[in-house]
Amino acid sequence: MELKNQPILVIGAGIMGAGIVQVAAQSGHTVLLFDQKVGAAEQAIENIKKTFSSLIKKEKLTEDAAQSTLSKIQTISSLAQASHVQLVIEAIIEKLDIKRSLFKELETIVSQDCILATNTSSISVTAIANGLQHPNRLVGMHFFNPVPLMKLVEVVSGLQTSSEVASSIFDLSIHWGKTPVHAKSTPGFIVNRIARPFYAEALALIQEQVSSIQVIDSCIKSVGFRMGPFELMDLIGHDTNFAVTSSVFEAFFYDRRFTPSIVQKELVDGGLLGRKSGHGFYDYSEGAVTPKLPEFHPSPLNKSKAMIIHGDNHLTEYFGSQLQKLGVSFSQEKQSSWVGLDVNGYHLRQTDGQTASSLGSHVAVFDVCLHPQEKTIIAWASAQNASTEWLQEAPSWLYHLGFIPIRIQDSPALIVARTLAMLINEACDAVTQGVCSMDATNQAMKLGVNYPAGPFEWLEKWRSTQVVQIIDQLDLNYKGERYRSSPLLEKLNLL
Repeated sequence: MELKNQPILVIGAGIMGAGIVQVAAQSGHTVLLFDQKVGAAEQAIENIKKTFSSLIKKEKLTEDAAQSTLSKIQTISSLAQASHVQLVIEAIIEKLDIKRSLFKELETIVSQDCILATNTSSISVTAIANGLQHPNRLVGMHFFNPVPLMKLVEVVSGLQTSSEVASSIFDLSIHWGKTPVHAKSTPGFIVNRIARPFYAEALALIQEQVSSIQVIDSCIKSVGFRMGPFELMDLIGHDTNFAVTSSVFEAFFYDRRFTPSIVQKELVDGGLLGRKSGHGFYDYSEGAVTPKLPEFHPSPLNKSKAMIIHGDNHLTEYFGSQLQKLGVSFSQEKQSSWVGLDVNGYHLRQTDGQTASSLGSHVAVFDVCLHPQEKTIIAWASAQNASTEWLQEAPSWLYHLGFIPIRIQDSPALIVARTLAMLINEACDAVTQGVCSMDATNQAMKLGVNYPAGPFEWLEKWRSTQVVQIIDQLDLNYKGERYRSSPLLEKLNLL
């Protein structure tokens, strides 16, 4: 089904609908816009005009191109005026019964070969298609906000969606300058499902008082994420984020992996929704001051210490090069069972999920850093009965190696390791269940939520055996159903 240059109907003149209209018109389509609220469609076009005016001033769009695009957009007052279109994209309220009713009505208006697409972010495409005369032509076309800027489109197939329909939407998305990925209709599709641990682990850490929101956000951003989990939840809105988590939790029959957080529920109940309410985890009121990260003053470098690098990977290579720059002599045990430094019998270990306290008073653990470089903020923790001398010396070595060490409470898998392991694990489960491919997962998470890498790209730097060990240790510590390694991750562990 060739959809290029075919007339399109967009239903819903909100932010998402208006964005879809803009992209479709800029790609050469005649676009009809309908919204049952009087004046909403006209206001959406006015907003597009304002956007274009701004782009023209910035010399990112010409006046001719803007006028050409606007001339392709028309508002309609009745769905019957769109009987000739070849594609309908629905972007209305996230209510199953309302969406289903709309598509049933559309079937009485448009031709039998017209493709029906829903921009739903969480409702089953299969469920929306239930009761349609031609359920095979309904497909998910899930854009991300803001539509003109975000490249990802999840092309979601329900149980009855024909492969030809999905392929047509996939090809159309490419024509629109987007990067489409195929997904099966399961709760959360790709991005909203796999991203759950990004929020869940941060919320669990704050509930356990492991560290502050500023430290957790800073550690996450230091490994390449554009925003920390608390910053991002404040931006999304806690009402929205909590609703999505609750929806996925319910849709997966209350699987403990997706359990919503009481911390976030408290914010929602109190109306502290984030940026849009002026207060969430952070205070956005005028004059509000964000607390600074704790400062650390290292001990002088002691080059006389007996240094042994344990392990053999990208991190130990970095350690070796840094120690050489510092003029510190060292040896290396490449076949060691752990990664890190032995400093005169005291161990500075990269976390494998075990707490420092479980390893002994002479051990300090530090977080995972898949791309070590100077000025990376890194969390570390010590055993509860560690000596005062080691409490100062352990972070001092991290500092001299180029990191910015921040001490947190002793906790299994610390911050980054815990978060990345669970993101990888959820991605593996999605692939195991046929929701998407590994490549689609990587693309979706990078383009849909701006992750610095895809889950399976992280695995190229971090062995599956280490990820499984992290998850096993989390399960050992929390003794519940939440932390269990995916069958695919276990299989990769054997390769």
